Amino acid sequence: MGRPFVSRKAARFTESVIREMSRVCAQHGGINLAQGFPDFPAPAAMKEAAKRAIDADINQYAVTWGSPRLRAAIAARTSAYNRIATDAGANVTVCCGATESMIAALLAVLDPGDEVIVFEPFYENYGPDCILSGAVPRFVRLSPPEWSFDREELARAFGPKTRAIIINTPHNPTGKVFAREELEFIAGLCREHDALAITDEIYEYILYDGAEHVSIGALEGMSEHTVTISGLSKTWSATGWRVGWCVASEEITGAIRKTHDFLTVGAPAPLQEAAAEALAFDRAYFDGLAEDYRERRDLLASVLEETGFRVYLPGGSYYIMTDVGGLTDVDDVTFADQLVRDGGVATVPGSSFFHDPADGRTMIRFCFAKRRETLERAAEALRRRLG
Repeated sequence: MGRPFVSRKAARFTESVIREMSRVCAQHGGINLAQGFPDFPAPAAMKEAAKRAIDADINQYAVTWGSPRLRAAIAARTSAYNRIATDAGANVTVCCGATESMIAALLAVLDPGDEVIVFEPFYENYGPDCILSGAVPRFVRLSPPEWSFDREELARAFGPKTRAIIINTPHNPTGKVFAREELEFIAGLCREHDALAITDEIYEYILYDGAEHVSIGALEGMSEHTVTISGLSKTWSATGWRVGWCVASEEITGAIRKTHDFLTVGAPAPLQEAAAEALAFDRAYFDGLAEDYRERRDLLASVLEETGFRVYLPGGSYYIMTDVGGLTDVDDVTFADQLVRDGGVATVPGSSFFHDPADGRTMIRFCFAKRRETLERAAEALRRRLG
């Protein structure tokens, strides 16, 4: 028999556990609090803008790295909100979602054997992204209940082979919002070691309890050391549109544009026009979004505490990380499977967010980007199972 047809890279990771839980949920008629997508409509004004673009026959390829109108809107919002001086022509690449933005950025800046620091628990894509780009991940632990990192441990992780650190703030799965002083410390290490910060800020507007979103790219000396990633999916409730973007120095942007071109050619042209309008929404939209999600967070957190979960209340994003050690002796995968069966609640096993699954065996993630009625149905199901 000849050698296997499957590459060694592909053999090193599994399919997405998050998306698998959505399929399991559908099989059991469950309530999907697993995958991070809203079950309520995207903004009407944005949808109308997409319809107008389609009717105007904006249906062919846009400029590969993004329509001029959308790149101008991204540059304006990044300059104003993130406080990163951004030029639409030199610094912005539009990709097929933040997911493609991340792998395009990693492929653009990494060579095989380069080391990348990853905080864990981590969004599950970052592990396969390192494998596909040939990088060697170095993991640094975020410790509950505050999901803080040990500064000495992080400093030790930086070395002569360190090329980049991946930062996700607000953080999936924990909801941690990295504080300015934490980012200042990370920035200092990046400058000292001439490393890049590749920062996933897709939840940047979903903040609670006075939390402040700080972009590391806005800190002193970091504009040339940072790739800032965001997108339409979460803030504008359009995860299926697949419109995201990277902001970086002109040199790095040139490399990202090349990798993006040969990954996907371009994001959907009419949806880019609608995204440009959405980025211009006024402050009331963003304030209302955060308040609506705060109410959903508090509703679900209350039910989870009532039914015996240890809740780590998030400062941002739309997830709640929990510990089920006081509820069960079984591992997270078994517990999640039991919880979703026969019309139960779909969640994400915590082990999928760690490079060593044993580190997440008592953790379960819930998503609350759902209608109030959905969350109330989930509350009833949880009380029935665990109350």
